[in-house]
Amino acid sequence: MNIFLYILTVLIWGTTWIAISFQIGVVPAPVSIAYRFWIASAVLLAGLLIARKTWWPPRQAWPYLFAQGIALFCLNFLCFYYASQWITSGLEAVVFSTAPLWNAINGRIFLGRAIKPQVILGALLGLGGILLLFAPQMAGHWHDSHTLTGLALTIGGTLCFSCGNLLSSRMQSLNLGLTPWLTNTWAMLIGSTTLGVAALALGMPFIVDPAPRYLGALLYLAIPGSVVGFTAYLLLVGRIGPDRAAYSTVLFPIVALTISTIYEGYHWTPLALCGLALVLAGNLLAFLPPSLLARRMGAT
Repeated sequence: MNIFLYILTVLIWGTTWIAISFQIGVVPAPVSIAYRFWIASAVLLAGLLIARKTWWPPRQAWPYLFAQGIALFCLNFLCFYYASQWITSGLEAVVFSTAPLWNAINGRIFLGRAIKPQVILGALLGLGGILLLFAPQMAGHWHDSHTLTGLALTIGGTLCFSCGNLLSSRMQSLNLGLTPWLTNTWAMLIGSTTLGVAALALGMPFIVDPAPRYLGALLYLAIPGSVVGFTAYLLLVGRIGPDRAAYSTVLFPIVALTISTIYEGYHWTPLALCGLALVLAGNLLAFLPPSLLARRMGAT
């Protein structure tokens, strides 16, 4: 089950990068993000009601839900949408793939969890591979103030993503009967409503781009990208922990590159192939159960 959730998360979220790029333009970013999570939360709530599951969280969960909604479904996406104005999606993906390291560090600081050496080593291998994959895109950008602003926003978005991971993991450990479907419903609604109120206060227009490209991207991001993707990911967080679950972020750029190869003519180089090999090796190292890894090392 863990492998299925992991692959599903990688495939869905690896394809949302291109869908997000289709939303940049006519509709302000906060409004597009609000639309996305209003739709997603409505679908999740309808599913809970139809299945006759608990749809109202207990009182103890609300502080966590508000914090998760602001971190994971508001600030996280604002940072990445605005960062895309100044840096390439490849560089965003490189920074975002540091999420496993941040989760391990934050889990140690805030939850007292031990940092597994194999997770850190696997993440470092994966990051090295991502750097090889995107080295040409990063060349020449480091002395540009706009690039540095975009980089800072991307780091901020990654930290918000990490905080949302830890909050989800904490809620699932409280034995309050909370499920990712329930927590996602309300956290998405809280995050999107916060964005909507802020956009309204700033005078942003609540318009919809009628282009099929925008509408298709919106529906894809709302339902597969949010309802299915976030639910699968947060189930994985609850099952294997936020540090190992977040390692799936290292593979998102690989899926994005595959799409780029088909639709945008991306050319694989020997350096890129070496990077892909490093990512896959790091992924295997981080995801293997420690007991199985120890047996395999002992066998050699």
